Amino acid sequence: MYMKFDIVTIFPDIFDSYFQESLLSRAQKKKLIEINIHNLRDWAHDAHKTVDDSPFGGGLGMVMKLEPIYRAVQTLQTKNYKLKTIVFTPRGKKFNQKKAYEFSKLDQLIMICGRYEGVDERVTKHIADEQISIGDYDLMGGELPAMIVVET
Repeated sequence: MYMKFDIVTIFPDIFDSYFQESLLSRAQKKKLIEINIHNLRDWAHDAHKTVDDSPFGGGLGMVMKLEPIYRAVQTLQTKNYKLKTIVFTPRGKKFNQKKAYEFSKLDQLIMICGRYEGVDERVTKHIADEQISIGDYDLMGGELPAMIVVET
């Protein structure tokens, strides 16, 4: 069984050593899985590659903008694949072995790794198929949850 993982982040270098070691490295070499790390800034269209903004509708802090995420997901979706797009958030469904098994039946999983105060709420309503949480705590971003999902 082959599965393609596409991880969208603003810190792509975090993943380098983790996915180049152990069983994950061997699975990639045997073409059992494909792991692609994408820098969200590649889909930002301004000179500064801006991916954050004030929350749509107001609020404190900064969130990741809708537009670059939308463009990234549109580019990464593989036609004729069974796929899901997920975003990591403490408010999401708890990730467990049952959910991992459900994901294993897909051909492609696009994972959006939020930062700052999260992602623009329109991402969770209109782009992501699911919101996923790895536990009852806050993290600085979605990169560690993405690694957990891939390894599981």
